[in-house]
Amino acid sequence: MYIPKHFDEPRIEAMRALIRSYPLATLVTLSADGLNANQIPLHWAEEGDTPYGSLRGHIARSNPLWTDFDQQAEVLAVFQSENAYISPSWYATKPQTGKVVPTWNYAAVHVYGKLRIIDDPAWIRRQLQAMTDEFEAGFPEPWSVADAPADFTERLLTQIVGIEISVTRLQGKWKVSQNQPPENRISVIEALRESGQAAMADLVVDAVKP
Repeated sequence: MYIPKHFDEPRIEAMRALIRSYPLATLVTLSADGLNANQIPLHWAEEGDTPYGSLRGHIARSNPLWTDFDQQAEVLAVFQSENAYISPSWYATKPQTGKVVPTWNYAAVHVYGKLRIIDDPAWIRRQLQAMTDEFEAGFPEPWSVADAPADFTERLLTQIVGIEISVTRLQGKWKVSQNQPPENRISVIEALRESGQAAMADLVVDAVKP
């Protein structure tokens, strides 16, 4: 990923936070027919074979991904947060010079690692419970895997396979107006909030904190 210095986000904790907030990944693998991409929610597990831990999830058994990927090649999981079009009219310096152009703000994390397939009902059940516990934590009455009938759950477990990516490296790119002068960052934040894009406004605020 091309990352100009002012958009680089090297902090592991920031990248982990984005992944936990936006867990739906685009998982890119190398198949016999070339590159293959699947949208898969992935759960960050602290434990794993590398210092970075692992990403865990599951896919349908009918998905050819689990039997058709290059086991020697890295896979890439792409996570992206809020994104927003930034209008030149939002910049405070526009009336002064007119030297402004449109752009797009976004934050993304690229995670690389080796993919492992886990066809083990006990492991898959634990993974499902861990993922569900994290995603349901904010609800008043969190749903649990145990809430479903046991025979129903057991049948579904036979229809999926587990996946685990041992994370070997990460890249974080926060393109959120850091290259603009202070007055433009302030005016962008205000315009984003006025247009109902508070999450992106918060990213711009956080990126310019000392």
